[in-house]
Amino acid sequence: QVQLVESGGGLVQAGGSLRLSCAASGSVFGFATMGWFRQAPGNQRTLVAAITNGGSPIYADSVKGRFTISRDSAKNAAYLQMSSLTPEDTAVYLCYAVRNGNTYWGQGTQVTVSS
Repeated sequence: QVQLVESGGGLVQAGGSLRLSCAASGSVFGFATMGWFRQAPGNQRTLVAAITNGGSPIYADSVKGRFTISRDSAKNAAYLQMSSLTPEDTAVYLCYAVRNGNTYWGQGTQVTVSS
């Protein structure tokens, strides 16, 4: 069983920064991909950023140049550095990890950006 726990969310003013962390525990070995989705009230869950085991990141167009994803494979952890935040970034951010065709999800952490 795999558990993903996010941390680092909170309230920040527009233009500010936050760093999200995702820590995996349980049966942990070799996630092919780790990443982040976000979901705002009334909206669908959308991909924010993801990174493969080889380290190749992908980003949603809306966050390119502002967000940076990284991972520590030894710790089975992933991070999302968010800068130049805007109110449109307000959402619950959910960590996910993929291994052997199975996708695991965290519970999410709330990010609120005030104008």
